[in-house]
Amino acid sequence: MDFLELAKNRFSLRKFSDKKVEKEKIDYILAAMQAAPTAVNFQPQRILVLTDEKELEKVSKCTKFAFNPPLNFLVCYDKETSWTRGNDGHDEGEIDAAIVATHMMLAAKSIGLGTTWVGSFNPKDVKEQFNLPENYVPVAFLPTGYPSDDAEPSAAHSSRKDLNETVFYNSFSQK
Repeated sequence: MDFLELAKNRFSLRKFSDKKVEKEKIDYILAAMQAAPTAVNFQPQRILVLTDEKELEKVSKCTKFAFNPPLNFLVCYDKETSWTRGNDGHDEGEIDAAIVATHMMLAAKSIGLGTTWVGSFNPKDVKEQFNLPENYVPVAFLPTGYPSDDAEPSAAHSSRKDLNETVFYNSFSQK
């Protein structure tokens, strides 16, 4: 499968099989995470791999979008490690974490797994439930696993804006 086909076929999986994800597949996803580019290569991502049932149950205390997968990744960044843009002080950590998470989601799809991005959570609850260090900022949960037999993309999955609505050449004032 080429990259564009992989990207187009990936969808937000919300129904997972009970089948456990093999350690080799977790390692593959983490290798993709490690290969992801980050600002100035500072690599501020901090990933908590959740496989233990008790730890997975904690996710539902932080969000109503837990989806009960056999594997979940909590994607965070370390604000003491992330690069800050000098001219305006913008912290690139959240962007780096999103790039890393995208690599992880596409890697998972490439080996037969599904994921979804969960950004709707209470950060305070996440910090408490998972005992995050003060300098770690939670960005997303990535519920991950094998699709259930009745899993399918949402109706909105294939809906994409036309390129002329989102892409501009040389000036945003063109029409």
